[in-house]
Amino acid sequence: MKIKREDIRNIAIIAHVDHGKTTLVDQLLRQSGVFRANQEVVERVMDSNDIERERGITILSKNTAVFYKGVKINIIDTPGHADFGGEVERVLKMVDGVVLVVDAFEGPMPQTKFVLQKALELDLHVIVCINKIDRPEARPADVIDETLELFMDLDASDEQLDCPFVYASARAGFAKKELDDLEVDMSPLFETIISYIPAPEGDPEADTQLLISTIDYNEYVGRIGIGKIDNGSLRVNQDCVIVNHHDMDKRRRVKIGKLYEFDGLNRVEVQSAEIGSIVAVSGIPDIHIGDTICSPENPVAIPFQKISEPTISMNFMVNDSPLAGQEGKFITSRHIRERLFRELNTDVSLRVEETDSADCFKVSGRGELHLSVLIENMRREGFEFAVSKAEVIYKYDERNRKLEPMELAYVDVPEEYSGSVIQKLTSRKGELQGMSPANGGYTRLEFSIPSRGLIGYRGEFMTDTKGNGILNTIFDGYAPFKGELNYRKNGSLIAFEAGESITYGLFNAQERGNLFIGPGVKVYSGMVVGECPKAEDIELNVCKTKKLTNTRSSSSDEALKLTPPKDMSLEQCLDFIDTDELLEVTPKNLRIRKKILDPTLRKRAMISKKNQ
Repeated sequence: MKIKREDIRNIAIIAHVDHGKTTLVDQLLRQSGVFRANQEVVERVMDSNDIERERGITILSKNTAVFYKGVKINIIDTPGHADFGGEVERVLKMVDGVVLVVDAFEGPMPQTKFVLQKALELDLHVIVCINKIDRPEARPADVIDETLELFMDLDASDEQLDCPFVYASARAGFAKKELDDLEVDMSPLFETIISYIPAPEGDPEADTQLLISTIDYNEYVGRIGIGKIDNGSLRVNQDCVIVNHHDMDKRRRVKIGKLYEFDGLNRVEVQSAEIGSIVAVSGIPDIHIGDTICSPENPVAIPFQKISEPTISMNFMVNDSPLAGQEGKFITSRHIRERLFRELNTDVSLRVEETDSADCFKVSGRGELHLSVLIENMRREGFEFAVSKAEVIYKYDERNRKLEPMELAYVDVPEEYSGSVIQKLTSRKGELQGMSPANGGYTRLEFSIPSRGLIGYRGEFMTDTKGNGILNTIFDGYAPFKGELNYRKNGSLIAFEAGESITYGLFNAQERGNLFIGPGVKVYSGMVVGECPKAEDIELNVCKTKKLTNTRSSSSDEALKLTPPKDMSLEQCLDFIDTDELLEVTPKNLRIRKKILDPTLRKRAMISKKNQ
């Protein structure tokens, strides 16, 4: 017999990137008494790794729990970025309702649509939280209309349309049910969660069923499976069977080693757990997302949505440049292989394949950001390696037609820049689907564009719109191949001599284009030291010194004025490199280089490519 567990509510916080999910969870934690009154707490406490904190984005979904008036509220903070959409799809299976956070100025954005659609498909109860209502330019009344329109576009039922709205400022720490209510604290949001989100229900007498929706990894205990108990109960040392809805042959007997529940930011060890509880299970070495832990007497797998396939791939390889091994701690193919396969423990949207070469691995992910976060993490851990240009993953249909991944791109730009954005995206095989005025003198453009058309475009977009444009993309399935595309209009400036860059050599080189390096930098033949304004590669000697004569002193060099070099971030380097180049990644430096370093061999390869 199914019963409701009234002392628990399971919710996920979902939203477009940067609409304030993590800050909202911060406030719920603070105001439910998780932290001591005098405890020092960092902002966005749920963004626990360095990259999340620096970029202000959530990459991995996080579990936490708070208590309010005797009810335990399990909260999952989810990523808002499209590249980490795989995380959102999975965790929604653990909850009975969601809090949809919408910025009171920006209104619903592409990712709002994506996460809301997933929630409505699973028939979850939705509470809409209009956040940042204390922004000077906030327009909550309009945003409510836009949000209701979005519900209708997504074919929401009458019951789903009749959802409660809460107005909040997560940063200031208050929520209210009506716009003209007094600002006090977050209790109106807590009250709405308890009264509107249904309590989890299940049959406590039935056989155990626990669907694993998230995997965590710990050096000491290995893989940790996190999920919600749908039926029955679970206890330490219980004998169970693992089955999987998408893999009918999977059936493995296991024993529950340790069991944890969430309390605030901590995992608390428990001896047993009942229906509706979100728990973490350790001690099962080969546990995967989508596995169901069941009683041996009645092993029934819970249906589970397949994780979205990767759309983009790049090669990770051992660094073989003349400067290899000088700056990294982990440089061999064994180190790189071990690290990449370890990443698979927690990142289910990632694929790692071995290639014909023992020194090269093909890594596939959901987007450029997804892969660049992995590269940055490895770099900080002391790895040294090289990566190739990101390329999209093609598929073939039954008629053997080539299909490629497509994206819907939503671009908000000031009116005066819309022309150049349309021209650039059209040249990258984009099709303009719609154009409408947006808030604050902006124009909203909607494009259907191949994923490869967006590779390397973000940096260019920021330059074209002088940093004022907003570009959001969302995966839109596969479509027939749109034809060849030139990634880059500009060529590279290449060093043809090994040594150290010198002011005199750089002074002569800067007339040929934008330099990426200053004086005193180690270079080698085949290393890219700058960008040529023409569509051709030029070889230069940046180590060239001035010949001394009787009439010229060496100090006359000091009068030479160098233009400051262009300092490139990891994303800009990944955007810049072409298909015949590699990015050398070390803990201290990022160097762009040609795949073939020898100039003669490089020319031969180019000629043979043209003749093909």
